[in-house]
Amino acid sequence: MIFDEVTLRKLNQLSMVASWVRAGAIKGERRSTRRGNSVEFADYRNYAPGDDLRRLDWNVYARLERPFIKLLEEEEDLAVHILVDSSKSMDWGEAEANKYTFGRRLCAALGTIALSSGDYLTISLLSDGQITGQYGPARGQHHFLPLLTFLESQSPNGKTSLSEGLSEYAHASHRPGLVFLISDLLTAEDIIGSLLQLLSRGHEIILLHLLSPDEIQPPLAGDLRLIDSETNQAQDVSLDAGLRQLYHSRLNAWREEIRQECLKKGVRYLFVSTAHPWDEFILLDFRKAGIIK
Repeated sequence: MIFDEVTLRKLNQLSMVASWVRAGAIKGERRSTRRGNSVEFADYRNYAPGDDLRRLDWNVYARLERPFIKLLEEEEDLAVHILVDSSKSMDWGEAEANKYTFGRRLCAALGTIALSSGDYLTISLLSDGQITGQYGPARGQHHFLPLLTFLESQSPNGKTSLSEGLSEYAHASHRPGLVFLISDLLTAEDIIGSLLQLLSRGHEIILLHLLSPDEIQPPLAGDLRLIDSETNQAQDVSLDAGLRQLYHSRLNAWREEIRQECLKKGVRYLFVSTAHPWDEFILLDFRKAGIIK
């Protein structure tokens, strides 16, 4: 089990928040901003010639002697797409701070929220420039345990090559919806350019940028040989106070560059250290960011 029953009950009370809701194939449990023909009252507007008199509120007319039409809210499901970087670089960090473990827990929590809200959920794993695993599309809480089984059976492998994987996903015939990308972004590729392909197809994107605490504050010093976990290429370095400061400066600049580019393109960006409790990130930080309610 990726999380306990107490956390599960909390997640089942939440729902996703999108800037606009895409019409679904069936009616779900969320409220659309589009006015429809359901039984849930939304608002009033002035009567206009040609309006259906069955929607006139006669009680209000009797009190105010002015005709008003009742607007009703329509219930719609939301397409939720969760894309998880499953490359070898994600397999870094000790115990609970392991990026891949943390990322899968975020994925499981978001998937649980979507399933409990009746949303249309698809989960895909990206590595080596392709989709290496997929669960869904699925709808309904009966998919909860199969979803956990799927995530627990997956292992990180291959190189970080998000651009090709994102391009493949963008060009597939997926319903536009809310896309979560969970990754450490440790690649030289143009990630923002790849996300634009998803944006152009009507998706709304939330980028969850994960790094482990020892990537943010490396507990290293002296003469070292660093080995790339994906390519096995080695690099000799002498890590002193000056180089450590340079590393911190460039790391912060890199994160800020990504944040600013996301802001310009309309992508929501959240950075998190995997030292941060994952459930607090979902239950508190996501709420503050307006991603869930």
